[in-house]
Amino acid sequence: MTQLSGSGSAPDAYFERRIVVAMLVVVAVWAALVGRLFYLQVVEGDRYSQSAERNSVRSRRLIATRGMIFDRNGKILVDSRPSFDVLVVPNETTDLDASIDRIAGLTGRPVEELRRRVGSPTGRARFQAQPVARDLDRASLARVEARLWALPGVLTQVAPIRDYRQGADASHLLGWLGEISPGQLASERGQGYRRGDVVGKGGIERLLDLDLRGRDGGQNVLVDAHGRELERWNAVEPQPGHNVVLMLDLRLQTVAERAFEAIGKNGALVALDPRNGEVLALMSRPGFDPNLFARGIEQQEWAELRDSPAKPLHDRVIKGMYPPGSTYKVVTALAGLETGAVTPEDTVKCYGSYRLGRRRYRCWKRGGHGEVDLHRALVESCDVYFYQLGQKVGVETLAYYARALGLGSPTGIEVAGEMAGLVPTAAWKRRRFGQDWLAGETLSLAIGQGFNLWTPLQLANSYAAIANGGTRWRPRVLNRVETAQGEVVSETEPEARGTVAVSEESLAILQRALRGAVHEPHGTGAALRRLPVEAAGKTGTAQVVGVAATDDVDDEDLAERLRDHAWFAAWAPAVDPRIVVAVLVEHGGHGGSAAAPIARDVMAEFFAAEAEAESSPPPPPDDGEEEPLHARN
Repeated sequence: MTQLSGSGSAPDAYFERRIVVAMLVVVAVWAALVGRLFYLQVVEGDRYSQSAERNSVRSRRLIATRGMIFDRNGKILVDSRPSFDVLVVPNETTDLDASIDRIAGLTGRPVEELRRRVGSPTGRARFQAQPVARDLDRASLARVEARLWALPGVLTQVAPIRDYRQGADASHLLGWLGEISPGQLASERGQGYRRGDVVGKGGIERLLDLDLRGRDGGQNVLVDAHGRELERWNAVEPQPGHNVVLMLDLRLQTVAERAFEAIGKNGALVALDPRNGEVLALMSRPGFDPNLFARGIEQQEWAELRDSPAKPLHDRVIKGMYPPGSTYKVVTALAGLETGAVTPEDTVKCYGSYRLGRRRYRCWKRGGHGEVDLHRALVESCDVYFYQLGQKVGVETLAYYARALGLGSPTGIEVAGEMAGLVPTAAWKRRRFGQDWLAGETLSLAIGQGFNLWTPLQLANSYAAIANGGTRWRPRVLNRVETAQGEVVSETEPEARGTVAVSEESLAILQRALRGAVHEPHGTGAALRRLPVEAAGKTGTAQVVGVAATDDVDDEDLAERLRDHAWFAAWAPAVDPRIVVAVLVEHGGHGGSAAAPIARDVMAEFFAAEAEAESSPPPPPDDGEEEPLHARN
């Protein structure tokens, strides 16, 4: 059989074609790989290089725990607790608005509120973690952390948050926290702070912010492209802030707060130690809960506080200015005694009113007090007596002795925002209104009405000067600053601001009369008779609306918002006093029935605490062993 030539060429050609196809596939694959590598490393090289660097190492800030605030007996007023927060690094997010929408959905927080917190960061702020949602519950935190892989640039942290143990109690004194404003950042005081920092915005928190805030730490964190942490290193531990000890006595503060709460009224209370100016209680009602600000107050909550007709953000103790009512009569009495316009024996007949020109100025007691001398006029608060005495001494003399008691100027208390009040004169009225002083205005001034304006703190401080024999102390809130281990950093000392330039005899006459106002028959301060010690005090009723002393209008005939304010200022014991209390009850009516019982409750607590301290067992004898030094927190 004849064999055909070339019969083996077909298989060879087939395999050759396969080899060629395989080579082309290999070349195509390599070409695609090389092209992709060229695109990634050359065309997009800078962008991916920056992204890789940015996503590999992240510097995390470790927030320092803010210092604690204690009362004078070591009771905690303000502390810190853990807060679960969500933060955003704007430069690391692919879509900032979308990320905020996702966070809002996961946390249940209003998206508008979250966007407001982030704002529109520029410059360095885009590379810094901005707090978006603070103080989340654990369920919300878990939802966010479970989806961090889909939220580039979003991270969570556990940071300390302020915990105001007493809620709204003493809120104006303690203050509150908030994010630092652009204006504060730009100021000299803002050195060392950065955008997003939380700072003190009022009260002690603002006054001692640098002491309380501590020093933040930090650490480097290795993360993957989805923001998941892989490793931590180079940690610098934060240093906690200093602790602050106040002169405030929490027991007295609580009694004052609950007393106002029980009667459902607003107002203010100040309790001082007349021997050195220490502030034992400082209450302005209504207050606000600083915890709202600590976690980041929402717009609706802020609007309710800001627009409330009760003005809960207004500190009535140092900013509220009111006519002092009959508590002013000590000024008129001093003016009369020191100028010789009256002696303690001089008497006036009170028939229930006093006529000046064609106008009749009535006394609070319509039937009159009969024949009264200075002592009885103060004890029973006779208006007619002081109308006539004020007319004798004149407006300028009244102003002089009001200023001698420290009225019309700030007391110097440490917290910011204190108002000076107003001591009117004829020259002041001409400047203010372009009008001459009228004789009838002196009569109103002499009983604490008219243009007179005092703060509750000024009233307390002036009565403390009368009680202690004439020394005007600077009211002192701060006791000391100490480290977390209890080492004293700084301590305050009593500071005398001056003396009342009057004779000891005149002060003694006032002291005896104000003791009589509590303990003698018909005294207006009878509510203090149940104290375990003798007390001295003076009531006052201050008109809210322009009802003249010539008008026969009963307080009960007016709407509550137009009714008189009730004042009471007192000290105890009557001799060698250890506490002075001034109370203002807005629209409370009469000082003896509305304000005096509150002062009595605070004083009763003060003396009860003293009795407990005296009856407590003495400390064990020192065995020679040194006690270990414990941290307060």
